[in-house]
Amino acid sequence: MILKLRDDFARAWEGTDAFAQVGALRGTVYRDMKSRRTLQFTFENRNYFAKIHYGVGWREILKNLVVLKVPVLGADNEWCAIRRLNELGVETMTSVGFGSRGLNPARRESFILTEAIEETVSLEDYCADWPQQPPLFVTKLRLLRELASISSTLHSNGICHRDYYLCHFLLHDQDAFREGRVEKPKLSLIDLHRAMIRQRLPMRWIVKDIAGLYFSALHIGLSRRDFLRFVKFYSGKTLRRALSDDRLFWTQVQERAHSLDRKINHSSMPSAVQPTSQKQEE
Repeated sequence: MILKLRDDFARAWEGTDAFAQVGALRGTVYRDMKSRRTLQFTFENRNYFAKIHYGVGWREILKNLVVLKVPVLGADNEWCAIRRLNELGVETMTSVGFGSRGLNPARRESFILTEAIEETVSLEDYCADWPQQPPLFVTKLRLLRELASISSTLHSNGICHRDYYLCHFLLHDQDAFREGRVEKPKLSLIDLHRAMIRQRLPMRWIVKDIAGLYFSALHIGLSRRDFLRFVKFYSGKTLRRALSDDRLFWTQVQERAHSLDRKINHSSMPSAVQPTSQKQEE
């Protein structure tokens, strides 16, 4: 068994079964499935989230392996990913507790406790009215640059989020940022329970992440030039060099994003990575 609790939780639960304490937590339930439960709760007048994993069963494990998916077996992924993002300086959740018990991977119980990230807005909600009320160019540019920087940091260090959408980025100080009083947007990346950490990521996992982000931004009023700016920021190259060296990668990203888009019956946007002149787009 592994059990790590911040001092205040350790003191409150001393001499008791921490797994029983977590199971008895009450609050606002956001997800309640056979294998996983997520809820927000209050402890000593502060808000926290608990993600409790009960084991997915061998059937679910085999189903994922057959289609070459990596099964999520417990809270370990999120615990390790939070720690790694902290090391890399990427804003994310603050973990205050983790527990895991059981040797059978299909029946292992685990949990993770994190501080609630409050007074933020998801980028999905923040950008929702952009088609009707376009943001200032500098606002859009700063967000594109920061998203590209976070994405590049994750992927160059072997981390794949696997649910990489705008809704999983929380923007702090939104009013100050919108008004230009904050130049560098502070974004916290959340929902890391499917995160994968490798020594080096296979290209298909990077394509999955970037395509997910691209897909989630298809209908918020961004232009073709905006997507090309992201390409340039993410690659750290001139646009001409990025589209020349990494054309297959960006083509795969585009195709996967539009495929996802078609599945939910949205109309696709024009290609963001078609050949263009360096002078025009840089």
